[in-house]
This record gives sequence, C-alpha cells and structure tokens, in this order.
Amino acid sequence: MSDQIRVLLIDDQQLIRMGFRMVLEAEPDIHVVGEAENGEEGMRLVAAERPDVVLMDVRMPVMDGIEATGRIIERFPAVRVVVLTTFDLDEYAFAAVRAGASGFLLKDAHPQELTSAIRAAHAGEAVLSPRVTRRMLDLFGKNLPAENPGSHLLDELTEREREVFVAMAKGLTNGEISQRLFVSESTVKTHVGRVLTKLDARDRVQAVILAHRMGLANEE
Repeated sequence: MSDQIRVLLIDDQQLIRMGFRMVLEAEPDIHVVGEAENGEEGMRLVAAERPDVVLMDVRMPVMDGIEATGRIIERFPAVRVVVLTTFDLDEYAFAAVRAGASGFLLKDAHPQELTSAIRAAHAGEAVLSPRVTRRMLDLFGKNLPAENPGSHLLDELTEREREVFVAMAKGLTNGEISQRLFVSESTVKTHVGRVLTKLDARDRVQAVILAHRMGLANEE
C-alpha cells in the first residue's frame, strides 16, 4: 500500500532479520520490502526497491554498514538509515551516524522502540535512544567548539522553544513532545526548526549534544 512505510533490513544475521521482520510486519503502516546480508547487497536492493527507511547493521562482511550508509545517503538522500548496534558504546555505529544515518538503535530494543524509531526516521526525525545518547557525547563532542556554549544562545529561545529543546535533549520524538506539551506535531516541527536555527545547530543530533553540554538534559 502506498501509505505504508517501506523498510529494508540489512544485517548479516538471518535470525536478527527474521525477528525484526516479524515485529515490523505486525504493524499495519509498515511493510518490509526486502532483506540483505551485507552492505553491497543492500545497496542493490535500495536501488531496486527505493525503501523509505533502512535498518542497517554496522559489522558485516563484503561491505560494512558505515560505507553502505555513506553511499546510500549520497545516491538516495531521501532514504533514511537507522543504524543497528549490539553495544551501547559503539564507535562503528557513531561513525555511521556521521556518515548520514538518522540515528541508532540497540538490537535488544523493545519492539515498540523499534517501530517508533522507524516512524520517527520516516518523519525526518533523529533516532536517538536515551540509553546511548550520553555515550554518543564522548565521541561527537570532539567535533564541537572547545568552549562551552554561552547562555546568550538560550536567551534567543522563547519559553516554548526552550521546553522543546529540553525535550529533544531527553531523546523525545516530535510525537512525544507533542503529547507532553499538548500541541500539534506540526507546531513541534516548527519549534524544532526555530531551535536549530537560533542555536546554529547543524541538525538534531548536534542540538542534543549542545543541550547536554549546557546541562539541560536533566531539566524537568
């Protein structure tokens, strides 16, 4: 069906792919269009099937997930890639995010986390599990300016934009922020865009890093 989210699974473990397929195919708005066991095969399937979202393992033979992610994003920028990792501290997974992936997800994530990640990626949101966000800072933080961002950046935000910024830091999706703040998702998207612009953040990932460095992640 045209309104379904088309998903491609790329993982060298058949049992992992089978488990993900069972979870995803149970959702009425998600359809698995194919499976691949390495990045090279995955590239061919992306070209043939044009999925909306790719679930990408990083450690695979022939072509790993980092290289495959970079190539997919370069050739098919509309495709969203969510990286799958076994470990919560995984430089390979973070490298794939740097290569253009929309985020990462632990392979032992709850089925609801998996389906939420698919929908979030399809909606153009970053998939940042709160369980691994802090680990990510250790590796991504080196790419930010050495000085701590000043409070003048926060002063640029309205009260509502600050609330959205804090919610982003906690790893909430636009839908979850919408429910928390009792506003529509379209309103949340507008606020997120303004937050990124005012903070001069490249993307949602960098905004989350900035929030943690500002000490906002634990705000209520």
